[in-house]
Amino acid sequence: MTDQAQNRKAGAIIAHLQPAEHPVPSVKPRNLRLLESLLERSVPAIPEVPAPSSEVASVDSQPTRGRIGKFRPRHLVMAATFLAAVVVPSVSASLYMAFVAADQYHSSSSFSVRSIDSSQPSDILGMFTQASSGSTVSDSYVLLDFILSERMVEAVDKAFGLDAIFAARGLDYFYGIGRSLPIEDKLAYWRDMVSVNFDHTSGIMTLEVKAFTPSESQKIASFVISQSEKLVNELSLSARDEVLKVAQGEVRMAEERLSNARTALRIYRDSSQEADPVEGAKLAMQLVASLDQQLVGLKTELSTALTQMGENTPRIRLMRSQINSLEKQIQQERQRFGTGATSKQARSAATAFTDVAGRIQQYETLETDREFAERAYTSSLAGLEKARIEASAKQRYLAVFIKPTLSEMAQYPSRILNSILVLLGALLAWGVAVMAYYNIRDRN
Repeated sequence: MTDQAQNRKAGAIIAHLQPAEHPVPSVKPRNLRLLESLLERSVPAIPEVPAPSSEVASVDSQPTRGRIGKFRPRHLVMAATFLAAVVVPSVSASLYMAFVAADQYHSSSSFSVRSIDSSQPSDILGMFTQASSGSTVSDSYVLLDFILSERMVEAVDKAFGLDAIFAARGLDYFYGIGRSLPIEDKLAYWRDMVSVNFDHTSGIMTLEVKAFTPSESQKIASFVISQSEKLVNELSLSARDEVLKVAQGEVRMAEERLSNARTALRIYRDSSQEADPVEGAKLAMQLVASLDQQLVGLKTELSTALTQMGENTPRIRLMRSQINSLEKQIQQERQRFGTGATSKQARSAATAFTDVAGRIQQYETLETDREFAERAYTSSLAGLEKARIEASAKQRYLAVFIKPTLSEMAQYPSRILNSILVLLGALLAWGVAVMAYYNIRDRN
């Protein structure tokens, strides 16, 4: 093809240079002869052969074949995967949402965990301490976990039957629950159909239950609230019993201690045969004082009699005998108070508590223990009563201020939104797969 074009061009140039239809001069100019000789050397004379009709047709159809050749097999594969991965799932999801998916109705309710606390703070610091101590946030989180727990699923399944109340409606097996599922699958399905939102600032919990009929969603929401109220009462009663249990334990310990002190005091009185050694000591001191007074009187009389009588007279001997008897009796009475020794070694263990001083010491020790045990017992009784009052005043309860509603229009499933999400998800997955393919292809 290229040689033919060059021959045509050379022939055209020669034909243009040669004059047409007038006689060629016998002698050509020199420059013209040189040009002709150069052209004859560079382009050989090739006879012009007419091209067949098939070749001309192929040349004319060459642009059309170039456009078709741009679509390679991988482009066809990409188009097929786009149809299979994006178009077919999106259309199927849209048709399923439009004609197969069953309507779902929701029932919503709002409630909060409150505490009965009638005490008023006396200052600003008391307001903060009271708010922190009477906070019910922890109980609200416990209730939140309880609603979405296996225990609630078991209670609802026992009361209504999850397989029956959430069974597939028609051909909608995607949003229905299967039969004879394990508890883990039932829990996952329950968390899809029930949602609980908790506002930490206000302490309000919002419950939303979905079902295939309005009445069923309302019944399930009412049952969940009743079970939640039962749990709050159990927690409140458990905390109250725990506080009272500690206070009652203190009372029992104080009562036992008081009983032991009283028993020890009674044993002492039985062994000493006196109710109060202090009072006995007072009586003994009065007796010793009277004996001393009599002794002083006798000695005075003896001194007076000696001035008038002799030493061997019967009256003098009698008076001296009376004086000796009073002195011995006074000495004996004084020994009942103590031995008179100041060191601990002078007092033996046998006579440690036989005198009045020892008995008074022992009695005072026992009496002190008894008084302390009585005070402790009285304090423990006051603590028990205070704990009972506080436990009764700070009980938790569930305040339901929006009862479960009865829906009149189906809000779920979100047909348009779900269709759009399926389309975007499929398109994203297909785009990622294509980009990964081209990335691998460029690296290879």
